Amino acid sequence: MRGGLLVAGTTSDAGKSALVAGICRMLARRGVRVAPFKAQNMSNNSVVTPDGGEIGRAQAMQAHACGLAPSTAFNPVLLKPGSDRSSQVVVLGRVDGTVSARSYYERKSALLDVVVDTLAGLRAQYDVVVCEGAGSPAEINLRASDIANMGLAQAADLPVVVVGDIDRGGVLAHLFGTLAVLDPADQARIAGFVINKFRGDPGLLAPGLDQLRALTGRPTLGVVPWADGLWLDAEDSLSVVSDGVLGRPAPPHGDVWLNVAVVRLPRISNATDAEALACEPGVAVRYVTEPSRLAGADLVVLPGSKATVADLAWLRRTGLADAVLAHARAGRPVLGICGGYQMLGRTIADPHGVESGGAEGLGLLDLEIVFDVDKHLATPHGTAWGEPVSGYEIHHGRVVRSGDPGLVGDEGSETDRVWGTHWHGLLENDGFRRRLLERVGRPGFVVASGTCFADERERQLDLLGDLVEQHLDIGSLEHVISHGAARDLPVVTTGLAVSPS
Repeated sequence: MRGGLLVAGTTSDAGKSALVAGICRMLARRGVRVAPFKAQNMSNNSVVTPDGGEIGRAQAMQAHACGLAPSTAFNPVLLKPGSDRSSQVVVLGRVDGTVSARSYYERKSALLDVVVDTLAGLRAQYDVVVCEGAGSPAEINLRASDIANMGLAQAADLPVVVVGDIDRGGVLAHLFGTLAVLDPADQARIAGFVINKFRGDPGLLAPGLDQLRALTGRPTLGVVPWADGLWLDAEDSLSVVSDGVLGRPAPPHGDVWLNVAVVRLPRISNATDAEALACEPGVAVRYVTEPSRLAGADLVVLPGSKATVADLAWLRRTGLADAVLAHARAGRPVLGICGGYQMLGRTIADPHGVESGGAEGLGLLDLEIVFDVDKHLATPHGTAWGEPVSGYEIHHGRVVRSGDPGLVGDEGSETDRVWGTHWHGLLENDGFRRRLLERVGRPGFVVASGTCFADERERQLDLLGDLVEQHLDIGSLEHVISHGAARDLPVVTTGLAVSPS
């Protein structure tokens, strides 16, 4: 088979990323040469590709589902918000300026050519490309400059499947309304619907699906059930409830749990670094946003940040900075990753205005940082605590002086109970993660010996593939991919007349 598909959503977090990954894994298992694609992603969770660029983490996860290494071609435009009003733009893996919402709106038409050309290259290389939309195609105020939803579907001649999250409530109205607000040309590309996160008796939903088809002329291609086992590689840490335990940790091997508090910074980046810890039996990982939640923590993690100086000011404003310092002074361990590592040092200088000026750090590490204009991207390898490790680096901050021993060779910093590194993904190295848990220590806590993070990720990707295989009409889905939407689909209207201005 050959073709393409765009998976759009009624809302953000409707399940587009997971559905694309599941379709990719299903097709790959059937021997189809398949690749993922997201024209435009807005996320501070990103990875460095083998070709030295930067893409959204969701597209790296989808690439793994296909059996492929991540590539900048899978996510040609990445927006990394540094504040509520501006984002860094990454085009084909490289930083290409900073934009406001309005200036980016004016720039998108030029990026459409980049997006369409990149997708055309993938379609020439692979049998099938499964594309993920962004946000919702029903944002009709943005339709004229859209490059990720219906604008991409029209430019690249793609059929579209719309997925809705039934767990939010009102999913039938969401699906109908998403279709109804589109103009006739866009509606003609909507081939069908998928309902996600269903819990309950499918028989009770069936009459609604029949009515939805009667109203729209489009079938529901499947109802995907709720799956507790899916939680790795989240697109956005905000989808995880603060103070809730991350993932589904197995019971401890010893008598007690080990508690990890990850500070959820306002501009947290690569929050997924903590997920490997959450795979360990007996390790309870929580995102926290206020000081009292650090009181019972065995380990505090300061994660990456897209706005290190601003997030450091937030730490101080909320009292979390004092709580971190008290935790460290009590002899309990702290781990800083990338921006969090920089916060643990003595000073952060910003001579080029990369962020909003410099700041004094927390002073737990003898470290001085200077922001460079150019972003540093790398996929390094090394040894830490006697274990072979690999990771990836995405940062503007450069260490100009360190008085502490390195954590990974000369990289990072290590004191008795405070550790820091610029490396993301370090905790995905099983041996190093076990050494970390041993150093954190807690009487009665036993470090598990057999946890393999890579295997856990594969299990979740296989689960996504199984959900698609078992709960979608695969024959109809493959027909849509190969032949597009049916040609005789009706145009749906709201029934409302627009008053003349």
